[in-house]
Amino acid sequence: MTANARIWPLVLILTIFSAPLVIMYFYQVVDSIAQPEPGSLVPGAIDVSNWRFLWERIDTGRPSIWVVTFNTFLFASTTAFLVTALSTTAGYALSRLNMPGRPYFLGGLIILHAFPTITLIIAIFIILQFLGLFDTLLGIILVKAALELPFGVWIMKGFYDTVPWEIEMAGVQDGASRLRVWWELVLPQVKPGLAALLIISFLSGWSEFVLPLVLAPGSGTQVLATYMNAVIQDDATADFGLFKAIGMFYSIPVIIIYLVFQKQLMNIYGGGTKG
Repeated sequence: MTANARIWPLVLILTIFSAPLVIMYFYQVVDSIAQPEPGSLVPGAIDVSNWRFLWERIDTGRPSIWVVTFNTFLFASTTAFLVTALSTTAGYALSRLNMPGRPYFLGGLIILHAFPTITLIIAIFIILQFLGLFDTLLGIILVKAALELPFGVWIMKGFYDTVPWEIEMAGVQDGASRLRVWWELVLPQVKPGLAALLIISFLSGWSEFVLPLVLAPGSGTQVLATYMNAVIQDDATADFGLFKAIGMFYSIPVIIIYLVFQKQLMNIYGGGTKG
């Protein structure tokens, strides 16, 4: 049996399981630019009125879509920066320093990452209320970054573990400080991990829904996920065509990031350069 003959059954199985998803996304795109008859599977005439949120407010009680998009970008990018910066230093310390209780600390990281966000939401709510950060972007940024840190630290430790000690020892013997060795010799070896972690953290922040919904319910701190929820919340006046158009607008940056940075994202399963 040839290689092509062996792979066709797998392709057929994947096609069968993927078909519902492809059909769903097809109709999301079609319904966002057309007005089909209720209950009909046949697309109607082209109608861009569903995209009116780009140039006008769909409700006087809601902020502009561009304000919401800026909030979402600020939330996702700041979270990604914090997670990457802190994971880069903490991962190095856990990889290179023989500190007391390191195995227990690493085990604790996995346990923390395993906790669902919803189980901590009440405690987080009380803490933000006490600190005066409830219903602020800064509050949900700090919470999201804290929840993503265990994963980031664990990933970066794995990349640092693959970098040979000899690289650092050679730099120290040449008279460089430990900080300079880390910055100029070690950090370039783990750039694939940094890029992958930065992108994944950004996408995680971009798609976050629960934290902004519960901890930042005000209209001034809305992100795209909660904006979509507000659009569809009133069942009496729900506009599903508008909802699908906003969903397409929401997903376009994610699609572009995956298409452009797919190689960097796959590096999360690899390690650092061997030198």
